[in-house]
This record gives sequence, structure tokens and C-alpha cells, in this order.
Amino acid sequence: MKIPAIISLSIIAFISYSCDAQVKPNDIVLEDDAKNYKLEVVAADIAIPWGMAWLPDGTMLVTEKSGVLYHIKKGIKTEIKNVPAVYTRGQGGLLDIALHPDYARNGWIYITYSSDEGEGSGGNTKLIRAKLLDGSLTQIESLYKATPNTTKGQHFGSRIVFDNEGYLYFSIGERGNEFVNPQDIMRDGGKIYRLNDDGSIPKDNPFVGQAGVKEAIYTYGNRNPQGIAKNPITGAIWAHEHGPKGGDEINIIKKGANYGWPLVTYGIDYDGTTISKETEKAGIERPIYYWLPSIAPSGMAFVTGDIYSDWKGHLLVGSLKFQYLELVKLKGNEVVGRQKIATDVGRLRDVKQGPDGFIYMGIEGKGIVKIIPN
Repeated sequence: MKIPAIISLSIIAFISYSCDAQVKPNDIVLEDDAKNYKLEVVAADIAIPWGMAWLPDGTMLVTEKSGVLYHIKKGIKTEIKNVPAVYTRGQGGLLDIALHPDYARNGWIYITYSSDEGEGSGGNTKLIRAKLLDGSLTQIESLYKATPNTTKGQHFGSRIVFDNEGYLYFSIGERGNEFVNPQDIMRDGGKIYRLNDDGSIPKDNPFVGQAGVKEAIYTYGNRNPQGIAKNPITGAIWAHEHGPKGGDEINIIKKGANYGWPLVTYGIDYDGTTISKETEKAGIERPIYYWLPSIAPSGMAFVTGDIYSDWKGHLLVGSLKFQYLELVKLKGNEVVGRQKIATDVGRLRDVKQGPDGFIYMGIEGKGIVKIIPN
């Protein structure tokens, strides 16, 4: 039977609307922006400021995705020399940066980026550490390089954080190979890793001693974590990750845990098809919160101190898709409220609380922006 064109178009429009109109039942209401602050640009004209860290003198180091590492002092940007060449494709480039907890004594800086080193065409995520001397990276040490290389341009991860015991955690996305990498602990990708600060494998990592396994793996079944932070009260490591179309998650990272991708998900594929009919399953960690529709989360920070009295003890998450900063209000490990901050500020790539207690945002096309309460 031939369907009239006007009816066909109506069916297509209905299907498209149904796929786009993802609704989470009984979701926490997203409150409007209170706008009880002002924004101040502290470093301008950075295309994609991916990660940021502060040196003991209060100056900043900022990674720019194309491969430039900036040292920022009083708003002036200076390019750091001897930064390794990055494999820039799609979401790949110069990614996160973090200082060793005892940086004042040992001077180690940790950086993740996409690298074409190793066999095969394309690239994959690499972790290094280095020292900064006279405006140049020195003593560069390779700590971890994911394999295999691939020309796919998505899901490199990657964030870095240290826990209270000095272990280093970093994330690598599943590199667009969602039905192979995340659930296979003999393969890189779709994981959060844990290392000693020198790149060696902690003896109590969950899969140490298993033949053929990537022993650096701490969790698996992660899609593309681009936010990771230490809870200042409990010391636990929290992470968020991109879902597909819907189903971005906040997770508390547990040793050896499986976070389910792609066996379970709250989202659908970008073409509207089903990835999995299951949203939970025995043996798989449930998120403490998920977004539907996706906000495309990037960057993550807990708020401490008294500068932001209404935000203290809560979590900040940037949204690439909706271009705002979200205040995720917590009661223990439970999400109890949500509020917009910096509405329509731009694609928000990173958020950090500086050593001065102020919140800083890395915003694509703008640079580093400071939030100052009224």
C-alpha cells in the first residue's frame, strides 16, 4: 500500500519528535539562575580551554585542545615550550592537567592528551608527567598509553585526580568502540584507571595478577568520563560521564566496579534506536543521578569554603550542550536539588575551585572566567 507523502512526513516528524522528547519521570526540577554573582574574564581568547591547574604562586596552567599549554599570570598568556605533539582529531587533543599533591616538594605535573605513538594509525589517550623549568616542560616521563590506536575521533576521556592516599586516577573513553572496549578488561577504553604517582601499578588494584588483563584498570563499563573529582568530605572519587542520547551519569567510583555501558543505559542511540532495554542489572553499579535529556557534562568540582555560602558542600558540573554551569545540590550521596548558574555563558568545558576559593570556568571561545558573588 502506498502511503501519501503528507502522511509519510507526519510519521517521520512524529518519530523524530518522540526520539527528541526524552523525559525523566519525577525528575528533580532545574531551578532558574539566581544571578547573585558577576563574571570576570581572567584569561581571554582561548579556543577550547580543556583543563586548568594552579601553581603555588597563584598563576595558572591551562591546556588548550589544539596542543598549546598556557601559563597565565595577571591575565597574560605565555605558551609553555616543549609540549609533546598531540594527535588532534575530533575530540582528541591536549586534555587534562593536574599537579601532584606534593608539587611544592617534587614539582611533578600530570597531563593527558591524544597521542599517535605506538602501532596502528590514529591515536589514543596518553598520560605523562613532567616538570616546568624556565617556561618549558622538562624530564617528561610516559606513564600510560592506551592501545590500540584508532582513527575514530570520539571519546578520549580524559580527566585526572589524586585521592587522599596519593593514588592517581584518570579516565579514557571507549573510543567509539562501545560494543567491544568497555566490558573487556583485557582492552583499554571505557575505563577509569588507578596508578601510583610514578606510573607503576598499585598492588591492590582490582585485576592485578590476572593473565592478559590491563592491571591499571580500576573501573570499567564507563562510556566517556569527562568529569572527575575527590569528595572533600568522604575522600571518595566521583565521576560523571556522557551518555549517548540521554543518560549522562554521576557515579561514585568503587574498586573493580562495572558501570554498565553498553549493557545498561538510560539513553538511546543518536538515530533513535535502542542500545539496551535495561536500565539496571545485577552486578552493575547504578548512578547516583542521571540526566535525561543529556546535558553533555564536562568538568566537575565540589564547592568548599565560605565564599559561596549557598553552594558550599555541593557539586558543580558544566554543560556543553545547554551552555550553563549546573549546581547539583547534595545531601550526603543523594542529589536533592539542581540549579542553573551562568546561563548561556557558552560551551562550558571545565570548572575548578582555585586555591583562592573562587570558582573558575573554562569556556570555549572565551577563556577562563571567574565567578564573583555579589
